[in-house]
Amino acid sequence: MEIGLNSMKKFIALLFFAPILSMAQNKQDSVWLPLKFMIGKWRGTSEGQPGKGTYERSYELVLNKKFIEVKNKSTYPPSKDNPKGEVHEDHGFISYDKGRKSFVLRQFHMEGFVNQFKNESISPDGKTIVFLSESIENIPAGFRAKETYQVISENEFIETFELAEPGKDFELYSKATLKRVK
Repeated sequence: MEIGLNSMKKFIALLFFAPILSMAQNKQDSVWLPLKFMIGKWRGTSEGQPGKGTYERSYELVLNKKFIEVKNKSTYPPSKDNPKGEVHEDHGFISYDKGRKSFVLRQFHMEGFVNQFKNESISPDGKTIVFLSESIENIPAGFRAKETYQVISENEFIETFELAEPGKDFELYSKATLKRVK
């Protein structure tokens, strides 16, 4: 069987480019190492200003692994302090900003809020990750927000969400413990 010149060129090109493409993919995958524990489906409970509630959340690598898509639903049953109860949904994306060498989290809330957070820190052991708000749309000027993820294990983490009114310190809004379901 005779191999044609075009086939030989394609084979040589494949041999040359395959390692380069593989290295590029490995580099893209390694960007997500500090947040890789998040990938999957989670359920949990929370407490805080809205009351005691339940969470359903997912984190998924999307769009050629360039983003992590976040889908969240929090349900708070009626209580003394919140007689109507509450269902909250938000969707978001985490990206990696190469220029700033930082993760950026953008959340879109059903109430119309849009939060943009920048990763402030990741502890040396990778078990505490902090995001601080850079901007919050559709809320009075000067409000700030902070999200902290504390990794308990590969199957459990605690998320603390804090808000600060203009000129004030952060106060706990909600604290959720999430466990992996998939």
